[in-house]
Amino acid sequence: MTVTVISDLAAELTVPEDGTLSRVLYRDDRLRVVGFAFATGQELTEHTSALPVVIQVVRGRLDLVLGEEKTEAVPGSWIRLPARLPHSVRAVEPSVMLLTMLPEAGAPPAA
Repeated sequence: MTVTVISDLAAELTVPEDGTLSRVLYRDDRLRVVGFAFATGQELTEHTSALPVVIQVVRGRLDLVLGEEKTEAVPGSWIRLPARLPHSVRAVEPSVMLLTMLPEAGAPPAA
């Protein structure tokens, strides 16, 4: 069994002066965790995911559109989205978030 430790997520994902940084922080046969760092005003335009996802805000403030619902996410926010829900993300200020792609429902557990 391998242990993965990231001691400081905000330091691992430096916010660019202008743009968006994304980095795969963890991946195995069942789970994928991607870190995003956004400069103010940067966004992920509306899209969907084939898998359920969880968004966690580490730093900053994000405006999210989740289907028809608009919400603001701040450090400590935890949001689970079902597969195929249209969503978008826009940074109101320099921000860092984690996106965890969850296993498909009914997928066998990892051995």
